[in-house]
Amino acid sequence: MTTSFGAAINIAAVDDPNPKLQIQRFNGLKSTSNSILLSRRIHRSFSHSNSTSIVRAVATPAKPAAVEPKRSKVEIFKEQSNFIRYPLNEEILNDAPNINEAATQLIKFHGSYMQYNRDERGSRSYSFMLRTKNPGGEVPNKLYLVMDDLADQFGIGTLRLTTRQTFQLHGVLKKDLKTVMSTIIHNMGSTLGACGDLNRNVLAPAAPFAKKDYVFAKRTADNIAALLTPQSGFYYDVWVDGEKFMTVEPPEVVKARNDNSHGTNFPDSPEPIYGTQFLPRKFKIAVTVPSDNSVDILTNDIGVVVVSDEDGEPQGFNIYVGGGMGRTHRMETTFPRLAEPLGYVPKADILYAVKAIVVTQRENGRRDDRRYSRLKYLLSSWGIEKFRSVTEQYYGKKFEPCRELPQWEFKSYLGWHEQGDGSLFCGLHVDNGRVKGEMKKALREVIEKYNLNVHLTPNQNIILSNIRQSWKRSITTVLAQGGLLQPRFVDPLNLTAMACPAFPLCPLAITEAERGIPDILKRVRAMFDKVGLRFYESVVIRVTGCPNGCARPYMAELGLVGDGPNSYQIWLGGTPNQTVLARTFKDKVKVQDLEKVLEPLFFYWKRKRHSKESFGEFSNRLGFEKLGDLVEKWDGIPESSSRYNLKLFADKETYQAMDALARIQNKNAHQLAIDVIRNYVASQQNGKSMD
Repeated sequence: MTTSFGAAINIAAVDDPNPKLQIQRFNGLKSTSNSILLSRRIHRSFSHSNSTSIVRAVATPAKPAAVEPKRSKVEIFKEQSNFIRYPLNEEILNDAPNINEAATQLIKFHGSYMQYNRDERGSRSYSFMLRTKNPGGEVPNKLYLVMDDLADQFGIGTLRLTTRQTFQLHGVLKKDLKTVMSTIIHNMGSTLGACGDLNRNVLAPAAPFAKKDYVFAKRTADNIAALLTPQSGFYYDVWVDGEKFMTVEPPEVVKARNDNSHGTNFPDSPEPIYGTQFLPRKFKIAVTVPSDNSVDILTNDIGVVVVSDEDGEPQGFNIYVGGGMGRTHRMETTFPRLAEPLGYVPKADILYAVKAIVVTQRENGRRDDRRYSRLKYLLSSWGIEKFRSVTEQYYGKKFEPCRELPQWEFKSYLGWHEQGDGSLFCGLHVDNGRVKGEMKKALREVIEKYNLNVHLTPNQNIILSNIRQSWKRSITTVLAQGGLLQPRFVDPLNLTAMACPAFPLCPLAITEAERGIPDILKRVRAMFDKVGLRFYESVVIRVTGCPNGCARPYMAELGLVGDGPNSYQIWLGGTPNQTVLARTFKDKVKVQDLEKVLEPLFFYWKRKRHSKESFGEFSNRLGFEKLGDLVEKWDGIPESSSRYNLKLFADKETYQAMDALARIQNKNAHQLAIDVIRNYVASQQNGKSMD
């Protein structure tokens, strides 16, 4: 019996009872015939610019195709690019400040996006954003210092820490691209594959614990990143003129990449896993240990979780598939999705299992419409059982049932911690991941003076590692002078908040995110004060300037997703441990009207919640219809609801006196009282007197 996995059929129409989610599946790159997989043909043609041959790895179809499947424009660019070289290699050499459409798509594979300043009117001033690739967020000392220098010399003077544990360097001019790229490459860094239709940066817990499972998770992330790194040399051909950089890969990575016993590879191709067409869309992987959800594990195409025995020895992995955040407004057939369990594999098989999943997506993911090209749409179309069955053909084994795991927790690793090897590490909160000004100088001083390594977190924060106990006091002082405070001195709302860059440089932004979130957080804190919520109470807030979901707003307790100028779609119902998908609550809420929606929600959360019930859990329990009614009928805080907040004010006269003073500062009595108390506490902690 033979099975053709590449046959073009409407899977959704057969398998999915929900007509809204019926998505036509793309006819994959190849068909298979049971165990006889992937006989190949190699086609040769010539570059537009010279006689350099282009190698196309194409499968032999089971039957002659009556009609060639429709493909997106990007698929044509990839096919004609000589493995992501042409025309980028020519475009970066001309005098124009920008590059053409094909090169704009191809440079993403090299880790860069072309942008322009959308605040400026008239002619466009083009620049490029570069994104590094740092598996598990690990940044050697030398590379951090080089990135710090490049930001000043060729960027806009800031470094941006991303939600995928990488740096973004903004504002690089085209004429400087080669200098910047080659400098990164020559200093232990890379931007290869940080963007584009291939595996992106592999996440892992940033905390540099010496524990066996954490060390094993980081090594696994490194190995997966190496396995799925492009092999054809296009990156080095373009940026360092073909200079070879020798890297020593673990033998298990080389063996897994070269193995073609189950028809996963393109034989004789410079890209044995990717071929000429690479993947249909970006692909994201995260590795972690049980209970540690610092990586938002369920938002990835593949989530890998270390499973250890009773002695703490890693034995294998649970694998989850099909997560993803991006969507398109007003298109219900696009949606965020959580990954679901695929199965368990022994530790020796993880690279083969990951490769099998990637190949299943490569062969069956849609290439006609990029809005539906992520793995999550293939999972939604096929269902997990069919996906598992097809993947097992490439894996060569059956997946075992997933092992039972403890509850997930979000871990930020801020503050001081023991590494477990005699050294300390220090986690530092960076608002929206933007390293700039005095903060940037303080980090540079400490990292350079003490020769520290750096770890970037998936929450846009930074960890300094391998710190001696004797250095702790002086390092804390320098960092505090640069505004990098210990977490107890930072508003809890800020500690878990995230925003994407959005305006002015992101071409997809609809409204503000990074520039808008500071004011939004202050307004939320004011609402908390007004309804009687305490300073230590918080909600997870994430803001994006468009629906693509770079800051993962669909996992937030309160997600604000740009849906128009100065307007947001409000999402509610995520949970603090990042395991529940939020849902749309309201559309088109103007930024100036946020209080009209959020104040009643916070008020009723304060008064109607169960013990230790988070805002997201409360929202889901009450239901959106009930919450909507509360918002519609809101007419301000009722007189009977502790208007004078007797927990804070002993009597009405004191409240009225404070209220009069507060109005002079454009505040209310509660805000002013809280400010006074905070200032007093801070002064006492700093050893100062109030006299």
